[in-house]
Amino acid sequence: MVSYTDKSILIIGGTGTIGQKITKEILKENPKVIRIFSRDEYKQFIMDKEMPIEHKNKIRFLIGDVRDYDRVERAMENIDIVFNLAAMKHVPSCEYNPDEAVKTNIIGVENVIKASMKKNVECMVFTSSDKAINPTNAYGATKLLGEKLVQAAQFSKGISKTKFVAVRFGNVMGSRGSVIPLFKKQVLENKRITITDKDMSRFMMTQTQAARLTMKAVFDSKGGETFVLKMPVINLGDLAEVVIEETCSKFKQNYETVAIDEIGIRPGEKMYEELMTEEESRFCYDLGDMFAVIPTTFNFEDYEEYYKKHSKAKVGMYSSHDETILTKEEVKELLISENLI
Repeated sequence: MVSYTDKSILIIGGTGTIGQKITKEILKENPKVIRIFSRDEYKQFIMDKEMPIEHKNKIRFLIGDVRDYDRVERAMENIDIVFNLAAMKHVPSCEYNPDEAVKTNIIGVENVIKASMKKNVECMVFTSSDKAINPTNAYGATKLLGEKLVQAAQFSKGISKTKFVAVRFGNVMGSRGSVIPLFKKQVLENKRITITDKDMSRFMMTQTQAARLTMKAVFDSKGGETFVLKMPVINLGDLAEVVIEETCSKFKQNYETVAIDEIGIRPGEKMYEELMTEEESRFCYDLGDMFAVIPTTFNFEDYEEYYKKHSKAKVGMYSSHDETILTKEEVKELLISENLI
């Protein structure tokens, strides 16, 4: 991977879990500056206080909303690479407030695209979700359209040099909104946890994997692709049991006294997730640790030349319903490796 040394970086939504992880990873490569753009002044305050003193001269905190084009454009002055991580992510919130989800997840993305073109940045990376595949909820639908906006931007940018790329995530372990810290809190406070359905399966990725995928996409892409990390699949019931057992062990409590209540799936949720459709797989290259889904609407032949050293992906839907599920012991090892339990 090419280095971020001496690059000026803008991370929109940079106070979130992935934003902070990307910040830490890029700081290792001695960038010129990293601007953290978000609307939450308190999280910026906390992030600033937790920043090692030797890195403080590299970080700038900017208050703003991705819905405000003028503010986004000003934040992008003299920037080389933009990561757009800002989103409304909570499925029920987006279901009940779809107009607000549109403002952030669609209009906000278009603002970032327009500002990137105007400021002629080198690369703009958009973070999408597995819920964009065959969406059954407002959140997934907005992410799907966000991907389409980014893809189209690559081919309607005129003289701008900006490269537009998307990365598609599964669930990120330990992130804000993740079930793992919620389960731990419920175990310690209530001696019972609530889950939607024990048989539900999900793609899970670590914070480190998510950050590295996003950073790698900047340099590995031609522009217009959607990158999909190969991720393990976890059964929700197994995850709950591991968190209960390990939390009780750590705090010297009897795990047999902790109950699991199944409350049913929430509005817009699915029993399984998909990372890639069968149709996409026909236009996809296997890069080893991830897939590159190439756009079929524009200049298809150029991508075949660019990825000629890589093999085509196996045709088929990439679904958590069909993939091998991690054993409880493997789930435990994964959580321990990321210091999540």
